[in-house]
Amino acid sequence: MTPTVRYVPRNDAWSFGDERRSFDGADSLVIKRADLYVATATDLVRALRRARQNDACPVDVVIDLAPDDEYSPKESVVDPTSFTLLSNGSLAIRCTFSTDVYADDDEEVHEIVAPLIEPLLRRLRAKLVAVRADSYRSTAPYYHDILITAATRDKTLNQLYDIGVSINALLEASCARQVSRKTVADLVLGGRPDLLIGLSEGPWLDVKACHYDLSVDRGRISLAEAVSRFANAEEGGVVVVGMDTKRIPGGEVIKSVRPVPVDTATIRRYRQAIESRIFPFPAALKIEPVETTPGHGLVVISVPAQEEELKPFLVHGAIVDGRVEGAYISIVRRSGEDSIPITAQQIHSTLAAGRALLRRGQIPSIEGQ
Repeated sequence: MTPTVRYVPRNDAWSFGDERRSFDGADSLVIKRADLYVATATDLVRALRRARQNDACPVDVVIDLAPDDEYSPKESVVDPTSFTLLSNGSLAIRCTFSTDVYADDDEEVHEIVAPLIEPLLRRLRAKLVAVRADSYRSTAPYYHDILITAATRDKTLNQLYDIGVSINALLEASCARQVSRKTVADLVLGGRPDLLIGLSEGPWLDVKACHYDLSVDRGRISLAEAVSRFANAEEGGVVVVGMDTKRIPGGEVIKSVRPVPVDTATIRRYRQAIESRIFPFPAALKIEPVETTPGHGLVVISVPAQEEELKPFLVHGAIVDGRVEGAYISIVRRSGEDSIPITAQQIHSTLAAGRALLRRGQIPSIEGQ
């Protein structure tokens, strides 16, 4: 089988798939975004090791941000995620992030970065191996590097690149204080829930100052409804327990971190309550505690976007006009900051369409849809 990445020592030539790649005029090999899908990580490692044996190894393999039909290595603007071969011969993902905070040395940057990204690294099955502070600039912005390793077997370069992108997004969100649906959970898990202060509750974020009372039906149903709202939404969402809000015109914003008691049984109680009240159980749902002080912290419930075929997510029980109706089945979805019930007509339409698909292999046109 032809390697997806090839290095020819005779003329110092590099190829990714069928494309020839060149240097930027210094020590970085410039590739294109499309090359990430073609090349395997193990083939790149082999080529880099071979080049090192011939004293021709590039310091970095960087990704040109220009359109794929443009390739001018010496004029390229590159992605903050790149690759490098470590001294032990393993491939590392390099993440470059900018901040206005000056750091004297690598250790100072490490103390800032490591606690923030460690929870995300665990989920990505990656490892932080080095931190390099920006020692070239005397004024902001400063560009620091972190090096991360992950398993390369049977992985494309794009899969490793996605790990770097996730880490960079979290670092940039923390430094720039710009929170998004994709970074909010990681910021809380990384010990920076303060960055959520001033953020509005909305289509993908719900916070609570106190634990749900999971000893009674009302609390279990309320938790299930909060989770199912995001499961039924298009993009998923995050529920954070342990943050207080204040009302403003048009909604509510987070005003403070308010840690709640957390212990080893917290996750089990939350998961059991959700499992007993939601059908089907949302795919890849995560419930994670974050201890801020001994015995106290926050609970983060992350609800990824769900496959349309699984919807709607049903809640066994409902709260109607303040009353708990345990025998009811409720379906709710998120609309801005509020939750709205799915109407009887929508439920009937979904059931009718499903029956038609099963029986005749086609979906009829339903009045009002």
